[in-house]
Order: sequence, then structure tokens, then C-alpha cells
Amino acid sequence: MKSIKNLILIVIFTYSCGFKVINVSELQNFYISSIETSGDKRIGYNLKNKLLLKTDDSTKENIELIIDVKKNKSVKEKNASNEITKYLINVNLDIKIKKNNKVINQLNISNEKDYNVDSQYSQTIVNENKAVKSITELLVAKLVREISLINSNDL
Repeated sequence: MKSIKNLILIVIFTYSCGFKVINVSELQNFYISSIETSGDKRIGYNLKNKLLLKTDDSTKENIELIIDVKKNKSVKEKNASNEITKYLINVNLDIKIKKNNKVINQLNISNEKDYNVDSQYSQTIVNENKAVKSITELLVAKLVREISLINSNDL
């Protein structure tokens, strides 16, 4: 009988521990007032547009972003006749987060993806553009999550 009471008490105390899953959208209490990009222009343009769409409420806390975009393309695979069959694209972002003209944090976020070389050069370019677009979407999601976490802790 005593062990049943102890078991019930343990269940009650562990069941109501107060743990709550964090919703990232609730943490997103910042507004990006300006974004400056340098480096690869196409990726910078896409990053800027997607970030501005993510944060559209100007009543929240204003921050500024300075993003340096570096894109590196390298050979991943070659076949037996030494022809390139796959490339690897690595996109690296060096980000400075500013608030009231003071740098409050610096981040380095990167992601990579490979793509196949096709028999037609134009199709290879389309494959590269799809890979870059996919990387850009992942980097935007990572960046928003990192800024949200920094914003909830430091600002």
C-alpha cells in the first residue's frame, strides 16, 4: 500500500513539472529595419527579400543586419573518365546584428548542398540555381531562429 502511494506521488510531481514547448513564432519579437548585404549579389538579394517577409511588424524591437555572403563551388565527384558528375555548393554567411548603431552579436551560419551535372549546360545551371535557392531558404530559417534565441536572451 505504501509503494502505491509513493508511485502516485511520483506520477503527480513529474506530470506537473511545468515544462512547456517553446514556440519560435512567439519568440520572434524583433523587426529588421535594414539589411546590408555584400558578396554574392543573387543570394544576398534573395536573403534580404525572405528576411523582410519574415519580420513585418514594425512595432517590435528594431535591429539591423549586415550580411557578408560567400559562395564556394567545388567538385564533389568525378567518373572513371575524369569528367565531373557532381558539384558541391557551400554558402557561408557572416552576420553582424546591430541595435542602436552598436554591434550586439556576430553569427556565422553556413550550409551546403550538392547538385548533378547534366548533359546540357543549361540544365546544369538550372540544377545549380535550385540548389542555391534551397540553401537560401534553409539559411533564412536558421538565421531567424538564431536571432530569435539571441533576442530572447540578450536584448
